[in-house]
Amino acid sequence: MSRPFVLGLTGSIGMGKSATAAMFRARGVPVHDADACVHALYGPGGAAAAAIGDAFPGTLSPDGAVDRAALRTAVLGEPERLRRLESLVHPLVGRARDDFLAAHAAAPLVVLDVPLLFETGGEAGCDAVAVVTAPAEVQRARVLARPGMTEEAFAQILAKQMADAEKRRRADFLIETDRGFPQAEAQVEAAIAAVAARRAG
Repeated sequence: MSRPFVLGLTGSIGMGKSATAAMFRARGVPVHDADACVHALYGPGGAAAAAIGDAFPGTLSPDGAVDRAALRTAVLGEPERLRRLESLVHPLVGRARDDFLAAHAAAPLVVLDVPLLFETGGEAGCDAVAVVTAPAEVQRARVLARPGMTEEAFAQILAKQMADAEKRRRADFLIETDRGFPQAEAQVEAAIAAVAARRAG
């Protein structure tokens, strides 16, 4: 029984991963967005919200959604608490990913959009990985232009992410977003064509 070719899509903050995921979607490729999945799990009535509220009292908003700022405070600098949180959330994220793959079992190609793909070992479940990248100065300008972003917050985020150079080294495909959409779109189309050729061969 054939199954889809699973392409992991990843990239550090400010590299243009969301825009790249949209390019795959626009070409008919099903995309599973890990961040959107977690957002839904944390939202009012989300599958993770009640369990998080029980495990970490005071972390739910009045509407029943997880208050991310309160949750961050609850687990910050507390490895045991962070592991507890991950034990609640990761199985639910994995189930959502498995449901997505099952729903698109007949597709030739699917994309798993995961920000921390390499950091969590998620590449093991992919047939290939596409890394979205841009020069450090471009990344920095994009991120610091975001509302509320500070140098300190940017540094903290970078500290949790694998270096872009290492991601590039591990990539099967590179999507470079600093030279405009046409360049990135051409690289997306090249990746789709390469997967089709691999399946055909």
